[in-house]
Amino acid sequence: MKLNFMLIDDNKIDLFITKKIIEKTSSNYNVRTFQRARSAIKFLEIFEKKLEYQDAFLPNVILLDINMPEMNGFQFLDEFNKLEKLIEKPIKIFMLSSSTNIHDVIKVKSEKHCVGFISKPLTVDVFNKIVNESLPFLNQNHYQTNDLNTIY
Repeated sequence: MKLNFMLIDDNKIDLFITKKIIEKTSSNYNVRTFQRARSAIKFLEIFEKKLEYQDAFLPNVILLDINMPEMNGFQFLDEFNKLEKLIEKPIKIFMLSSSTNIHDVIKVKSEKHCVGFISKPLTVDVFNKIVNESLPFLNQNHYQTNDLNTIY
């Protein structure tokens, strides 16, 4: 089983760099990118309505930008929290942002499904830390650890 990452960022360059870091780290990761948070929510709503499609690409980890047009990261989390069937799934959400606003960092800590704040740009070391911290969580939810060992 591969680990699925969903990247949501309106900045094409940041999205490209983050995707390449993940892909370069291991071939055991699937990455799906979205430049608009609304598109990502609509994609996730498909799983909410038809859970039999969940094997196609249900994210294990979402890396979410805060400052985006139309729907920002916090608005995405509000919509995500409405997806009753999905919020029961083992999905970890990290805010990945260039925001230096202390209020954003504090707000991230109060978000129910958000497990951390990461300053842009994502580095290989920080990415490996995310995966290493996620291993107990993923193992608890029956992911195969031998698929994740390539980061060591």
